[in-house]
Amino acid sequence: MNIRMLVYILGKVLLIEGVLMLLPILCGLFYGEGLVLYYVALAAIYVGAGFLISMKKPKNMTVFIKDGCVATALSWLVLSVCGCLPFILTGEIPSFTDAMFETASGFSTTGASILTDVEAMSHTSLMWRSLTHWIGGMGVLVFLLAVVPMTGGSNMNLMRAESPGPSVGKIVPKVRSTAKMLYLIYLAMTVAEIIILFACGMPLFDSICSAFGTAGTGGFGVRNDSFASYAPHIQWIVAIFMIMFGANFNFYYYFTTRQINKAFKMSEVKVYLAIIAVVTGIICFSVMGIYGSFGEALRHSFFQVATIITTTGFATTDFDLWPSVAKFLLLGLMIIGACASSTGGGIKVARFQIMFKTVKREIQSYIHPRTVKKILIDGKSVDSDVEHSVALYFFIYMIVFAVSMFIVSFEGHDLVTVFSSVAATFNNIGPGLALVGPTHNYSFFSNVSKWVFIIDMLAGRLELMPLIVFLTPTTYKGIIKKAPKTRA
Repeated sequence: MNIRMLVYILGKVLLIEGVLMLLPILCGLFYGEGLVLYYVALAAIYVGAGFLISMKKPKNMTVFIKDGCVATALSWLVLSVCGCLPFILTGEIPSFTDAMFETASGFSTTGASILTDVEAMSHTSLMWRSLTHWIGGMGVLVFLLAVVPMTGGSNMNLMRAESPGPSVGKIVPKVRSTAKMLYLIYLAMTVAEIIILFACGMPLFDSICSAFGTAGTGGFGVRNDSFASYAPHIQWIVAIFMIMFGANFNFYYYFTTRQINKAFKMSEVKVYLAIIAVVTGIICFSVMGIYGSFGEALRHSFFQVATIITTTGFATTDFDLWPSVAKFLLLGLMIIGACASSTGGGIKVARFQIMFKTVKREIQSYIHPRTVKKILIDGKSVDSDVEHSVALYFFIYMIVFAVSMFIVSFEGHDLVTVFSSVAATFNNIGPGLALVGPTHNYSFFSNVSKWVFIIDMLAGRLELMPLIVFLTPTTYKGIIKKAPKTRA
């Protein structure tokens, strides 16, 4: 394992985190909040420490897949631990476990919260809380690849380890150019949402925080009722942007480069939009009696479908009061998730496409044993390695899900609460059903359950394998030598 490279990357990550704290610092200075001094001190420490650690660049910057997984997992742990310190020092979230939960929820773009009164927080902390979504949405290592030159082609392993989806490739010949292109699209869409929301009457502070939450598909809001008190046209705008950020970013790249045919051939995006349309229609008709009018029922249905399938977590209404069929469909969307190469969580539409086609092929092989048929996605055959990784992902996903439910169930909460809390954190959604519904939070859980959720949130955001590789002892075989035995 390339230890010097890992240390260098962690130094750069710490440096980036310190620089990004400049935005909440400016926000705190604008509102004249005294606690901004804690952010200034921590930012200075992070920038200074990060600069010293990464001052000397290693000669060997080769990144193997194991190194990429460890670097990714360590980077997100460093981000979360250092990111939670401002909440502790300011006294707004004095408990380390609670502060870590809130920060991990932010960086993993989950949006689950332990806060009972969001509006009581300072503007500085609310800005930092929302900014963690934006940082985590595209990924800090993707940002690192965009701004820091890394030698060799193996740095694609860093992007693969952090980016969501069954497979990640280069959309342009160089990895650094790919990372830059992704972030430029990400930034442009974020700025566009801020401008549109502000132009439509939303306060600037709310517009920025809401855009960060939407872009990262995170869901941290600045109001206790999330989006319920905002005007209907604001809700429509945010819902549309949530769906846009939940789509595969290659779709936007093809549009920006005028490869329109390739964009419209992306079957994953078509399936994603079809799921949204069908589920919205079913839920709309099932909740008509609650809202009285088709327009209001459609707005709430569309918004909640958008926020759940993209794993954002905003809410305009208490969907826990909806009929069972509506809640069942929302639970299904929690697991399906958004598209690959998006900022959304969940298993991803692409994985379900591959899995369904694999099952179909296996059934046909029983009927026609001599037939050799490949799985095609957008006219391209899916490699056997990708099929294997998808099957492995589903298997590990079920094991982690079951173990998490088993541990949390010891608290004695009802099954719906236990299931939906694990589903909401593991799939990076935020709100669930019952005691963790859109009008509740996670503050009542024990510290043990909160740490289970923290691990689930990070594992879900990192697509399982980086965290599993990081926690596997054999990963470090040969690095940590056993101490020689001494005779008594």
